[in-house]
Amino acid sequence: MEKEGRKEGAAGKIEGIMEQRGKRKGETNIAAVVDFLLANARLVLGVGGAAVLGIATLAVKRLIDRAGRPPDDEKPDKSIPEGWEELGLVSASPQLLRKGLEGVVIKQLTAASKAQKGPKPSTVSEKLKPEIKRVQLCVTLQEKLVQYYQNHVALSEDDVSRVKQQALEICTELQGFLRAKQPDMPLGEMHLGGSLLDGLQVVAANHACLLVPLQIEDKFWTLIPGEETILSNPQFWMVRRTNLEYFPRGRSFWDKFIIGGYLSSKVLVNTLNKTVMESMNWPALDGMLECTVRPVMGSQELKLEVHSEHGQLFINILPTIIVNDVILTAQLEVTGNFDNLWYQSFYTSETNKLADLDDADCGVRKRCLKTLKAVCRDCPALRKLTGRHLANVILHLSEKESDWTEAAFADRFQQVISELIGYLEQGCLPGYFNKVVNLLSDCSEEEIDDIGFTLYCAVSEPEILLQT
Repeated sequence: MEKEGRKEGAAGKIEGIMEQRGKRKGETNIAAVVDFLLANARLVLGVGGAAVLGIATLAVKRLIDRAGRPPDDEKPDKSIPEGWEELGLVSASPQLLRKGLEGVVIKQLTAASKAQKGPKPSTVSEKLKPEIKRVQLCVTLQEKLVQYYQNHVALSEDDVSRVKQQALEICTELQGFLRAKQPDMPLGEMHLGGSLLDGLQVVAANHACLLVPLQIEDKFWTLIPGEETILSNPQFWMVRRTNLEYFPRGRSFWDKFIIGGYLSSKVLVNTLNKTVMESMNWPALDGMLECTVRPVMGSQELKLEVHSEHGQLFINILPTIIVNDVILTAQLEVTGNFDNLWYQSFYTSETNKLADLDDADCGVRKRCLKTLKAVCRDCPALRKLTGRHLANVILHLSEKESDWTEAAFADRFQQVISELIGYLEQGCLPGYFNKVVNLLSDCSEEEIDDIGFTLYCAVSEPEILLQT
């Protein structure tokens, strides 16, 4: 309560100073700029507590002083860089708040000053009118989003088809080799999965995922939900060996991968790595597939790197357990040093839900997701946000917002940004299919501050996210 009182008091003082300045100067353009600054300062109050509030207050006071100067004293700061650097977004953090806010306001003050000094509309030269018309061809956020999606986000069908075919050919070779080396290993058909298959890959078709289904016996194995494990983390499940009194070890092929009575994802991945990645004759495969395929060394994951005349492709090989509606994957980079943990994936459910919702109302949810994925990929400060975070925000928003038509694309894009800010302030983004899961749990406080700062800067001017 005391913190909230201090925040409200600071905001009130800032607002009072602004009113006095505005009355004294009577300059509507400057007042509009100061109003813009106050809005951003209020947004930032929730990011980093009292420390950030102090920085924001200092920035506001300095910029109010600037706003009080006569227009003739204003000189455009030509050192202000364009693009992401304009707001300090390349290394965005609360510590750069003052610099970021000053950059925004200086730009606005410069524009206001020029507007006061410049000629009246009636005196504008006729020669400039064609140029003005060209600039106005793409002025709305909706138009900019459509242009950004077409020129930067969407992939050509030829590229997607070519990469799919290449990944499937490698999948066929891997499956054949694995069956020859481990004929007793009960595996389902390896198949393509992930964003490439579902049409959710953006910017470049350069990664694919091959799923390796493990066929485990119901009478030998039981899935233990994450909340019931010693870690009590709903995202990390365990697979326990059961009925040992009736079916002793050795009855199941997977018994050789047990550690402490549980099926070990780490042992399984290491075994597959030795069986396939280290044993396969990769040079022989190169000639057959007309590309160079090599395992990625030093990675905990089963990953291949493919080089061809069309570019580079990374392929993840993902062991998967599917029992009823539960999908568990062996992702050592996520589960860390724990040998027996399996990661529960909701990717298929989330992707299918988005597709069903879009099919029902001809919506733009998937397009919005892909646009935001490209934005996060281009901006270093936002790269911690994955497709999973963004998909869940859109699914939550779909519960309370029904208009996802083409005409509402820009509105929904801005609304997703605002929703994200709300979740960041709370430090919690509940999973759509499991509200107990906090999708921000793997983000540090500093990373959350970085993301929050960047998105706060984009609230008033979302176009800055579309710069490539």
